[in-house]
Amino acid sequence: MPAAESARPAVLHLVTDPRRRGAQNLARDLHAELLRRGHGSELRSLQPHPDAPGAPDATAVGDAEPLGPGRYHPATLRALRAAARRADVVVAHGSSTLPACAAALFGSRTPFVYVNIGDPRHWAASPVRRLRTGLLLRRAAAVAAISDGAREVLLDHYRLPARSVRTIPNGRAADRYPPAADEADRQAARAALGLPAEGPLLAWVGALAREKRPDLALDALALLPGVHLAVAGDGPLRAEAAARDTTGRAHFLGALTDPAPLYRAADALVLTSDSEGVPGVLVEAALAGLPAVATDVGWVRDVVRDGVTGRLVPPGDAAALAGAVEKLLADAHGALGAAARRHALERFDLAVVADAWQGLLAETARRGSRRTV
Repeated sequence: MPAAESARPAVLHLVTDPRRRGAQNLARDLHAELLRRGHGSELRSLQPHPDAPGAPDATAVGDAEPLGPGRYHPATLRALRAAARRADVVVAHGSSTLPACAAALFGSRTPFVYVNIGDPRHWAASPVRRLRTGLLLRRAAAVAAISDGAREVLLDHYRLPARSVRTIPNGRAADRYPPAADEADRQAARAALGLPAEGPLLAWVGALAREKRPDLALDALALLPGVHLAVAGDGPLRAEAAARDTTGRAHFLGALTDPAPLYRAADALVLTSDSEGVPGVLVEAALAGLPAVATDVGWVRDVVRDGVTGRLVPPGDAAALAGAVEKLLADAHGALGAAARRHALERFDLAVVADAWQGLLAETARRGSRRTV
C-alpha cells in the first residue's frame, strides 16, 4: 500500500530498458538503497532490450522487468499507469521515461520526479524541441539535476520554477568499488580479466558509440609506447574500434556486468566523450581510487578536478589526451587517486546521495497527497 503519510513513501523507479548503463545503474543502486532503508520500492523498465544481461550475482536487487513491448506502446503506458497506483512517487530515470510518464500519468494521483542525467542543452537544438521539452518537464512534480550547472541550464532554457528543480548528484555505493588492497590484488584482477601483468594499463568503460569517442582513446594509445588499454563495453562501433587499433595493445573485454575488477586492475581511467552529464563511470573509478583523464565536457569537472583528482583535456584532441595520460601515470595511485577517492566519498557516495533523495521523495509525496485530498 502507498505510504504517503509516512517518512518512507513507496517508490516506482522507471528506466527505459534493463541494460546496465548510466541512468539504469543509478536507478538500480537507488532502488536497492531505498529498500535497505525501509521504503517500498519497485524497479521497472518501459521495454525489453536484446543486449540486457541478467543480474550479475545473487546480491543484485531488481532486474527492471519490462512493462510492455515498446517504450510508448499503449500497453506499456497502461501498465505504467497501473504500476504507479501502487506507489506514492514515480522516479523517471532517463530521457525516454519523461514523455512516457507525462502521457501515462496525466490526471493520475501519483506524482513523478524526472531525473536529468545528461546535458539538458541536448534537447534545445531548435525552438520547437525546446518548447516541447519544457512542456514535458512541467508535467513532473520535480526535476532532479545531477549538477548545479545542469540545474542552471534547466532553469534558463526551459523556464522551470526554481522550487521544482533540485540538485542531487549522481551516486554509487562505495562498498561496491573498493580500491586494490595491494599489488597482489591488482595482479589478481588483471589475471582474472586476461590482461597483461606488466606495463601501465588504462581502462575505458562505456558504450562503443559515436558520442563516446572510443577512436580518440585508440589514437592516444598509439602515442603511448608500452601502455595497454582495456576497453569494457559493447555497441555499434566495436568492429570499427578493434580495426582501428594498430598497436596490438588494446584489449576488448565486451560489456562487463561488474567493472569493479577492472578499476582495481588499471592504473588510470580515460573518458573520451564529446557529450556527458556527470558520468557514473568517473564516480565508480574515483571511489576505487583510480585517477582519470577526461574530456572537459558537460559537468565532468564535478568529478575530475584538473590537477587534483585527475586531468582534463579538450574534446577531440588525441595528442592532449596522450600528454595528460603521461603526466597522470607518473602519479598513478598516488596523490591524485587518493584525492579522487576522498572527493567521491564526500559528494557521490550513495549513502550521501540517498539522504537527499529521501528528502525530495517525502516532500513530493506530501504534495501529491495534499492534491488528492
